[in-house]
Amino acid sequence: MSKLTEEWSDILKEAVDRQEVGGVSLLFLKDGKEVCWLGEGYADRENKITIARDTISRLYSMTKPVTAAAAMLLAESGELELDTPVGEYLPGFKNSRVWCGDHSEPADRPILISDLLTMTSGLTYGDDDTVTELATRKLLAEAEERLKGDNPMTTLEFAERAGEIPLLFQPGTSWKYGISADILGAVIEKAAHKTFGEFLEEKIFAPLGMKDTGFFVPEEKQRRLAKAYERMEDNSLVPYEGSFLGIRNRMDRPAAYESGGAGLVSTIEDYALFAGMLLEKGSGNGTRILKPESVEQMMTVGLTQPQQAAFERWFGQKGYDYGWLMRVLKEPSMAASPGLRGEYCWDGWLGCCFFNYPWEKMTLLIMQQQKNGGDVVGKVKRALVRHMAGQPS
Repeated sequence: MSKLTEEWSDILKEAVDRQEVGGVSLLFLKDGKEVCWLGEGYADRENKITIARDTISRLYSMTKPVTAAAAMLLAESGELELDTPVGEYLPGFKNSRVWCGDHSEPADRPILISDLLTMTSGLTYGDDDTVTELATRKLLAEAEERLKGDNPMTTLEFAERAGEIPLLFQPGTSWKYGISADILGAVIEKAAHKTFGEFLEEKIFAPLGMKDTGFFVPEEKQRRLAKAYERMEDNSLVPYEGSFLGIRNRMDRPAAYESGGAGLVSTIEDYALFAGMLLEKGSGNGTRILKPESVEQMMTVGLTQPQQAAFERWFGQKGYDYGWLMRVLKEPSMAASPGLRGEYCWDGWLGCCFFNYPWEKMTLLIMQQQKNGGDVVGKVKRALVRHMAGQPS
């Protein structure tokens, strides 16, 4: 693996030198053992704080697999049935409506918990200009605006308000990336009778030893929180200080809105514990978190043909299937970028990502805090696939 490590090191250095990213780290494990950790650049360029193993990063959508695991925990205990209507936990979803071009109609059936896990609910993030997506954008903008005051939106308020927005399509008939995981976080809060964050800490983070993972960064850890950066047209990097998807950029106070889709922070070592637990079929840190069959279900549930077609149109996902809030590579020959069969993974808005390879017993993690970054993840992954195939670099 030494040649691969050298190639990865060169990729990271080049990305920092070219100002594609302010700082980046990589952790690679095989058979449960660390092969290498690499770090280049700064967590804080202005104050010359270098990237370290304990640098804290905003996960954004890498939060989603954690939320899926939390739902499976409640399913195992019987506190959450995956075919239950969301409206049984969140009254705002009891009478969902669907936008039909120039009017709304009642949904043919209610949104189920399983629809949230597969992004087949009809909920969106607001990428386009349909009535559904404009309303979703407006709700997210309000959540971000209220972060500035003393009345921030809460997890349950966000979910109930989202329930008032007409769906983009009939539940279960298509696929759309959106706020499904955020609504799932609110469902978990209701089912567990405690805040979503408390449930995650009690059932996942504390048992796995994930000591730096949560929905905010306390004052004594703030120096370890990496700054986020964005690349300008002249290729310069400037700090990005905006709040996005209702997530407070500074992460310096407990979150009222604990976003199941985007709200967590973590370190590369902490997330490796979670990814390793999935790779070991639910066991980690000497304890069992999930049953093997639960983890298997997270990776193998498939989409229907119409759902799959919609999924493949989203950023070129051909070759992948979609499990519980993660993509699973089924046909590497069809994928737009190199991968290994069985790979399951997800990434986040600022460039954090993880890849598990169950057949090879490998985990690859990359942490960065970069808006409009370069292709460091793609280059790292392509190098790994070449290495596994015995091809020269």
